[in-house]
Amino acid sequence: MTDTSTSPVPESGVSTEADAVESAAATAEDAGTDTEERQTADNKDLFQESEIAADYVEGLLDILDYDGDIDELIQAGRPVVEVVGGRLQSLVGQRGATLEALQELTRLAVFRQTGKPSRLLLDVGGYRANRRKELAAVAKNAAEKVKEYGEAIKLEPMSAFERKCVHDVINALPGVVSESEGVEPSRRIVVHPAES
Repeated sequence: MTDTSTSPVPESGVSTEADAVESAAATAEDAGTDTEERQTADNKDLFQESEIAADYVEGLLDILDYDGDIDELIQAGRPVVEVVGGRLQSLVGQRGATLEALQELTRLAVFRQTGKPSRLLLDVGGYRANRRKELAAVAKNAAEKVKEYGEAIKLEPMSAFERKCVHDVINALPGVVSESEGVEPSRRIVVHPAES
């Protein structure tokens, strides 16, 4: 019996280069669509996390009788909630300690509703943005001293957010490397000369 079904191979029995290109383009298009759909779903989940967090923070502000505008963002693949307004310094606390605690409470509120851990970043009064600039200067200064003297430098103890900021700057600079050592709350960064 003869098979009369259609074959994807041309009648000559040889696949042409045009067929291969067309097939690869279709596969890439399908993969691109899948990637876009995943990114859209991920962004939707991240935005949902930021909305939950914003509602939680708004409730806290109401309880404390503080005024502040709340912005919900997605930055670098993580949800961000920023609170701006006057009279918010007490929500930051000394060296950001209160802000870190509020961020953890807000992450717990998100976890309660979504059932998933969140990488939410909470900022109040632009504290984190300002601190990031300060830490970039500290990291560059430490890197210059390490390059000049060839000896490791230990920085002061820092929060996880602060350490990440410093590691990011050090990783972008040639000739130096960084690592964290110690345990919380005394965990600190050590900047070393890079090995050749």
